[in-house]
Amino acid sequence: MKKGSQVKKSSGKHSQDPLHFFFGKNLLRIPLKRKGIYLLPNLFTLASLFSGFYGIVAATHSQFVVAAVSIFVAMVFDALDGRVARLIHAQSAFGAELDSLTDMVCFGIGVGLIIYHWSLVDLKLIGLGKIAWLSAFLYVACVSLRLARFNTSASDKRYFQGLPCPSAAGLLMAWMWFCMDYDLNGIWLSIVSGALCIGLALLMVSSVPYRSFKDLKLNGKIKFAMLTVLVIALVLLAIWPSQVLLVTFGAHVFSGVYVSLMRLVMKGVRRSK
Repeated sequence: MKKGSQVKKSSGKHSQDPLHFFFGKNLLRIPLKRKGIYLLPNLFTLASLFSGFYGIVAATHSQFVVAAVSIFVAMVFDALDGRVARLIHAQSAFGAELDSLTDMVCFGIGVGLIIYHWSLVDLKLIGLGKIAWLSAFLYVACVSLRLARFNTSASDKRYFQGLPCPSAAGLLMAWMWFCMDYDLNGIWLSIVSGALCIGLALLMVSSVPYRSFKDLKLNGKIKFAMLTVLVIALVLLAIWPSQVLLVTFGAHVFSGVYVSLMRLVMKGVRRSK
């Protein structure tokens, strides 16, 4: 009788243990698996995240040129992390997910908030306050859709399907920097900026092809004349940074539209024949 009562008492205490009640016996016995991560490429990704977050902070203090420069610095780190990972054979699923989340913060939420605080907010003066923040939200939403499609689709690595979000962010930040350099302002500027946000958002979720430049070999040989052109480009960038960046990103955005239009024209010509 005593042994039976002792077993009942011990089983009662075991069932009343809060750890076993919430987690179960088997879960507590499962050994924890600790996997390491590659340091160098993820450091570049975190540096990109830091730059993008600093751009948001700068925009809240009305330092919009600093915010634009921060986004461009984030863009440089974002371009380097993948190449560094491939160079040292340190690619991983963790790095890919971290890179995607960082892109969302830097080139999605960050750019959307910066462009809203800089210009779109002035649309309230003409009764278009909802249009202002909805334009910024549409841009952010399309960045998330663009990244989700990129992560789940297997396409030609030489081309992107839709405008890459760093290119869209680059054009918006270059446009803001250009307007700040020439002290442009007014309601017309807010309307143009809102239209630019909407246009870039639609291009990101479109099927317009854009060159990815992933097949560009940095360790290959180039002609001496090409090196001279690169030096001249760096000099021009140092003298007129906002103008050069605006032309560069504008040309890249227009290139995909031009290719799509030419394809439509060629299809029309073939059908007419």
